[in-house]
Amino acid sequence: MPNSRRRFLSRASAAFAAAAAACRKPAPNPSPGSAALPPGAPPAFGTAPDVGPPVSPATFAEAGKLVQFELSESDRGMAAGNWRKSMAPLYERRTGPRKYVPPPEVAPATRWDPVLPGQQPGPARDRFLRTSGPPGPLPAQDRDIAFAPLSRLSRWIESRRLTSERLTQIYLDRLERFDARLRCVITLTRDLALSQARQADREIAAGHYRGPVHGIPWGAKDLLDTAGIPTTYGAEPYRNRVPARDAAVVQRLHDTGAVLVAKLSLGALALNDIWFGGQTMNPWLLEEGASGSSAGPGAATAAGLVGFSIGSETGGSIVSPSMRCGVTGLRPTYGRVPRTGAMTLCWSLDKLGPMTRGVEDALLVLHAISGPDPGDVASVPSRLDYDAAAPVAGLRIGYIPAWMKESPATDVDRAALDTARKLGMVPAEVSLPDWPYDSLALILFAEGAAAFEELTLGGGLQQLKVQVPDAWPNLFRQARFLSAVDFVQADRFRRSVAREMARIFSGVDLLLVPSLRDEILTITNFTGHPSLTFRAGFVEVAEARSDWAPDPAHPLPKFSPPRRVPHGITLIGRLFDEGTLGRAGVAFERALNVAGECPPGF
Repeated sequence: MPNSRRRFLSRASAAFAAAAAACRKPAPNPSPGSAALPPGAPPAFGTAPDVGPPVSPATFAEAGKLVQFELSESDRGMAAGNWRKSMAPLYERRTGPRKYVPPPEVAPATRWDPVLPGQQPGPARDRFLRTSGPPGPLPAQDRDIAFAPLSRLSRWIESRRLTSERLTQIYLDRLERFDARLRCVITLTRDLALSQARQADREIAAGHYRGPVHGIPWGAKDLLDTAGIPTTYGAEPYRNRVPARDAAVVQRLHDTGAVLVAKLSLGALALNDIWFGGQTMNPWLLEEGASGSSAGPGAATAAGLVGFSIGSETGGSIVSPSMRCGVTGLRPTYGRVPRTGAMTLCWSLDKLGPMTRGVEDALLVLHAISGPDPGDVASVPSRLDYDAAAPVAGLRIGYIPAWMKESPATDVDRAALDTARKLGMVPAEVSLPDWPYDSLALILFAEGAAAFEELTLGGGLQQLKVQVPDAWPNLFRQARFLSAVDFVQADRFRRSVAREMARIFSGVDLLLVPSLRDEILTITNFTGHPSLTFRAGFVEVAEARSDWAPDPAHPLPKFSPPRRVPHGITLIGRLFDEGTLGRAGVAFERALNVAGECPPGF
């Protein structure tokens, strides 16, 4: 999760579960010493035996400060008087005697559906027409091959001007050479990679070409299960975890002939960019982290260590490292790409998507990994209509004027709006209600704490390297005190926000937004809309950037003169309309012509 989320991480972490209650729990037997109920008498609330620790009116006085809900003196007395009969028994699932721990693969019974009633999501047809034409001559230098976009690598391999084995060896050598500077590799999969590459070469030589990712070396964020290969979540308690099966996305890439060269780093349990091996660094500015939580995919892709990578996003974890490391990140519509076999942080928010060096590259990978899987109840059938040659003139591109005039927008963002006009797109001013969007983070914290409840209750969180207030250990513990009533109200708020996004997209085809604008990053992750982040220019920074809340004891490095780093813009699309995002992104990429520059020293 990225830097822009620090504000709502700090705001949304104080509430209390004392308000969670109203479900009828019949008392199976009368309380000891009480008279038997007459025939036909219904069960009543508050008649179970006393359980749990004693509470007093003072307990509720203090708890009220957490939830900002004050009870009168008499109300506190009544609440304390029957808490152990009415509410404490509701925790039996966790406290016993009849405990139940949900298996990891069991999702909540309710699920988020980003498509509102009456909406027709996405395109009406399936079509995928990539850029035509020759890829140009194969470079003489291995470095130039390594930095080539997937769209060119795939053409060279298809035409057998480049073998998968040679390309795989180039990336394995670069991973070993540069990882000490970037700390982006958790597990190098050399033996598997060379075996897959040789198999790809045999198949292609025999005329069995499987498609654009056949023979292409790639890296997986280390929350995707890989059979017989450690999948660590970047966290100390899981560093020796070896799954028996591949994640659905991993299996799909195996099936298309892609070559897995590395399991790449992520911030522990998908937060920011510090894992048990250290901090993953930005290839463009080695004094700062790569941003997270898809830090390894961002750094490795930017430094030319893989052909492409797969990242994940819950609240900015593809957008932020793509922005900072100068790569393309495609966060698909919620439900398009199955998460079976991926670490769960939030069932209603998690998304898997490609991180690449070019816009069309991301569409090529998305095409390979899309489609439902029975292991992910939120995954759905969807269509992808992409034509690289289709015109963009006439596309209505929405923007919020005030956002373009203030931080975090830069001259690069404003220039992109001018570029849209030159491309024949039609800019349109749009607006959002002035609502407390950060309040949606209550859902994130509650789901995250539920996903890692056993780690919290068992003390495993204490093993994580980072123990600052804005890291998961503290946030998961605080989330135990969030109100169930407020969770439901946040969920209703989420539906209202989705309606506002539907209103906006009734008048535009896509949105242009500053990539790390807190409101839109939060909104679109919770509504499930797809986003495409790609390099659009360069800016200068006088201080290193961080995902973490400021720590006066450890100030960030300052630079004089300022350092030049890439800067990305973000397009937001309609639900399941990644094809339009890709078409517009390719047009921007060609017009801006800044995607080809590589980080110095790599």
